[in-house]
Amino acid sequence: MLPNIELERLNGNKERITDYADKVLLVINVASQCGFTSQYKELQDLYVKYHSQGLEIFAFPCNQFGGQEPGTPQQIEAFCSTRFGVTFPVFQKTDVNGSNTHPLFQYLKTAAPGLLGTEAIKWNFTKFLVNRNGLPVKRFASASSPASISADIEKLL
Repeated sequence: MLPNIELERLNGNKERITDYADKVLLVINVASQCGFTSQYKELQDLYVKYHSQGLEIFAFPCNQFGGQEPGTPQQIEAFCSTRFGVTFPVFQKTDVNGSNTHPLFQYLKTAAPGLLGTEAIKWNFTKFLVNRNGLPVKRFASASSPASISADIEKLL
């Protein structure tokens, strides 16, 4: 089960992961200058389609891969809303690897390792699917399109 971790939105508002109890979560490290940035559109489509059934999408901007998220919180928020119409939660810029790894990603990487048991996140747009009980059930690589994982989401809703 997910530990009761504090989260901070781009606008500075603080929440706790437990505020989303009984929700299916899709947690992604994102970047606005990545080759996979266009996935924001499919993520928003998933959010519109499944939010009323209990899906929450958590986007965590990350600048650890090729410096692909250099913006300020205000720039990131403007980019997400004007370019892709994002309405799902976007949180503060986050480290997903290394000594400053956000506690949520520490937990997810251990609970849902990648290929050959690797815990490290390899690139932006790595996705973690978490069931309503707070248990990570699957990890998806950056190249996995959000639309391609809709069947996995539907099974959990």
